[in-house]
Amino acid sequence: MKHAFLDQYSELDSFVHRLDPRTKALMVLAFVLVVMATPPTAWVSFALCTALMAGLTLLARLPPLYVLKRSVVVLPFVLVVALSLPFFEDGREAGSYNIEWWKVSISYDGLLLLWNVVVKSWLSALSLILLSATTPFPRLLKGLERLGVPRVMVMILSFMYRYIFVLVDEAMRLGRARDSRNLGGGLLWRARTLGNMIGTLFLRSYERAERVYQAMLARGFDGEIRTLDELRIGRADLYFGLACCFCLATIWLAKLR
Repeated sequence: MKHAFLDQYSELDSFVHRLDPRTKALMVLAFVLVVMATPPTAWVSFALCTALMAGLTLLARLPPLYVLKRSVVVLPFVLVVALSLPFFEDGREAGSYNIEWWKVSISYDGLLLLWNVVVKSWLSALSLILLSATTPFPRLLKGLERLGVPRVMVMILSFMYRYIFVLVDEAMRLGRARDSRNLGGGLLWRARTLGNMIGTLFLRSYERAERVYQAMLARGFDGEIRTLDELRIGRADLYFGLACCFCLATIWLAKLR
């Protein structure tokens, strides 16, 4: 099981890694809000946001290629939804294509809207990747709990982190069993087999969840996230927060020009 998939570099020693998770979580939230409020034509603001993320990546001593690869994973899911926007948004026509009797037109406003969705999604995903890559997940959950996030949401995130690897391994075992029994069936056979695999995975996950829940109750679990060290906001957190606020204010003023 690849347990370091989500926070592979969270145990590195850097200035960003040593910050309190609450400070980083609040700064990520502020960054996402600024990005979402930035108009799509504010090119300077988007460039400054990218520069800020690149600077934090270097400050955290994270491999830039690793961060870039993780961030572009979100783009296919965004494009599936956003690719239709240029065709249905009204505005000045950028081009048209005839598909037999159907004329398809692309507008400049639609292309601008597509850019807006893609770049904001990518920057938001980039900030979340930096947060998870510089904070051990238990400390991050503890910080979210201290910030007032509902306990049930923290518990769901905790269980997701603990057991998503188990589900992936279970799905891989089912896939290997299918491949070892594959005698060249047709499309219908593969679809039926995939449906059976999904049903089997759901049943096994449900049964495992019941066993885990009973084991946790037997050990006195009360829903609180516990860590070996207590969270403490120090002077470095204050300096980092002020520096980030200054950068975000600069980005905000740049979009007004």
